[in-house]
Amino acid sequence: MTDSEYHHWRLDTDADGIAWLHFDKADGSTNVLSSATLSELDTQLTALAAQPPRGLVILSDKANGFIAGADVKEFTALTDSISARALIERGQAVIDRIAKLPFPTLALIHGFCLGGGLELALACRYRIAEDEAKLGLPEVRLGIHPGFGGSVRLPPLVGAPAAMDLMLSGRTVRARAAAKMGLVDYAVPQRHLLRAARRMILDAPAAKHALGWKGWTNHQWVRPLLAPLFKHQVAKRARADHYPAPYALIELWRKYGDQPARMLPEEARSVADLIVAPTAQNLVRVFLLQDRLKSLGRADDFKPQHVHVVGAGIMGGDIAAWCALRGLQVTLQDQTPERVAPAIKRAYVLFQQQLKLPRLINAAMDRLVPDCHGRGVGCADVVIEAIYENREAKQALYSVLEPQLKVGALLATNTSSIPLQELCTGLQQPSRLVGLHFFNPVAKMQLIEVVSSPDTDPQQAARAAAFARRIDRLPLPVTSTPGFLVNRILMPYLLEAVNLEAEGVPANLIDKAALDFGMPMGPILLAYTVGLDICLSVATSSRRAGLNLCRRVCANGCWPGGSARRAARVSIVTPTANRCRCIPQAGRMSRPISPTG
Repeated sequence: MTDSEYHHWRLDTDADGIAWLHFDKADGSTNVLSSATLSELDTQLTALAAQPPRGLVILSDKANGFIAGADVKEFTALTDSISARALIERGQAVIDRIAKLPFPTLALIHGFCLGGGLELALACRYRIAEDEAKLGLPEVRLGIHPGFGGSVRLPPLVGAPAAMDLMLSGRTVRARAAAKMGLVDYAVPQRHLLRAARRMILDAPAAKHALGWKGWTNHQWVRPLLAPLFKHQVAKRARADHYPAPYALIELWRKYGDQPARMLPEEARSVADLIVAPTAQNLVRVFLLQDRLKSLGRADDFKPQHVHVVGAGIMGGDIAAWCALRGLQVTLQDQTPERVAPAIKRAYVLFQQQLKLPRLINAAMDRLVPDCHGRGVGCADVVIEAIYENREAKQALYSVLEPQLKVGALLATNTSSIPLQELCTGLQQPSRLVGLHFFNPVAKMQLIEVVSSPDTDPQQAARAAAFARRIDRLPLPVTSTPGFLVNRILMPYLLEAVNLEAEGVPANLIDKAALDFGMPMGPILLAYTVGLDICLSVATSSRRAGLNLCRRVCANGCWPGGSARRAARVSIVTPTANRCRCIPQAGRMSRPISPTG
């Protein structure tokens, strides 16, 4: 192929004889390893093998990072393990060619380096990363595990404990932490990346690998001892029948951890079996849905810098802390310093957990300012009301806030149950009010419902979505109908669980049935965690609007006579018992709730 025929990769050779292979995927804003990009990479490697350079540096021309991983969209076309294995083996073969090149190879990493991108980097002899880069192998979150040689190359490089922790958790690490564990050779400031890469290729030191006790962790006598410990840790977070991928990875390593030639095809076989299973297919669907939500906040040019939160309770305080963590200037208002203090304390704990380094923790604390007098309202780009669920109290607060808002400021409420059309009645500009419904715990729940009423200006809703993306959350547009979306789905589930408990089914048995089904938390515990007062408020609001959340009559007349409810109780206590054909599972409704209430 000529240079003009390459669409994704560009090869330059400098005066020192070093080849610089630039990755810039032509039809996307992010570099991913698709069939097309891998095929073109294979062709480039063939040309390099024919005329060997002094060394090879692989780098990205995308500003946002190195390589995000494999093209997840291609997973949706896989229907059987045979075609899946062929796709994976193709990727393995291309990346394995990098590992077998006879000259020094180096991955020059900035931004993110995830999944297949990190597996490609692991195939290089050296890795140098920008000191703020993030690296990880998140495949387990898609119901699979590394399949392009990552599970083969990572344990010998950093030792089994660190390698399995990365692969089993799916977490990312910053470049400095990656350098300490041996994942990258050096973490340097961005301005020194090119110079460091050139020096590394010219010096060509020996490749690093795990030494001492870390190296022994991959020994055939040690793996059978460590594998049960890894499984025990995974079992605390995921069950094997619901999430088989981490357990498959542990078994793969236990059997073949010191046989790379045997482990590579077994890795492909394992991932091929997992990727066509229901767990992975559903998790891939969730990933693609999340990607759609991320796109909703990209179109607007709203760039907020200052957020003012009114209400320093659990929700308000945690919203303020998360905004400060994501780099925004935040003022937090409540009636007295004593009410703000617990929120500041929780924020400090969050910053310690997330940021680690004292200088970053202190910088985040400096961005979070207690503001009992509300002086931050007038200079805030976003004002979020997060006081208790009371219509009159919220309306009274808006009458105070609105005259102080600067031109173009976003006014948002965190209400979970009160329709916006009721809250905005006293506003001079009711079109500026939008809902930003966060979920508890704020630091873990990615979704934010962006609520619009018939009065809401669509531009305000778009700006609210942009704000959600600015703080790294997923904006979900919903209309201001009872329960919005999440509570509209959740409340029948919780109410049916409460009804079963009231009729004598033990609460722990109800929660166990939900956990066995695959829920991360039982409905009784969830109702308690959300707050029974909040549940009651949502249910009351829904009933007032005419939405019947709790069905009483099924198509065959089983309700309200009690037979179906008795059948539901039986289905939990003794799953094999005969039960009403209208409700084959506990809590199932025979008619879906109308989307219009």
